[in-house]
Amino acid sequence: MQYKRLRDLREDRDYTQAELAAMLGISQRGYSHYEKGDNDIPTEILIRLANIYQTSTDYILGLSNKRSRDYAKSKKEKVHL
Repeated sequence: MQYKRLRDLREDRDYTQAELAAMLGISQRGYSHYEKGDNDIPTEILIRLANIYQTSTDYILGLSNKRSRDYAKSKKEKVHL
C-alpha cells in the first residue's frame, strides 16, 4: 500500500522528508519507506503524524476522505443516521 497522502500532507506543509523524519526521531530513509509503502507505518508513528498534520489516522490510511479532525461532530452524525 502506498501512502500517497503522507507525501501530500508533507508537501502541503513545506516539509522535506529529512525535516519530518527528524521530528519523528527516525532516519530520512526510514520515513521515505513509509511514503513509498515499502514499510508499514508503526502505530506510534502514525499517531504522531496525525497529530503533526492535525488529521485522523483514518485519513492518512485512506479509510476516510475527511481531512480535518472533528470527532465529536462525526460521532453525532453517525448516531443520528
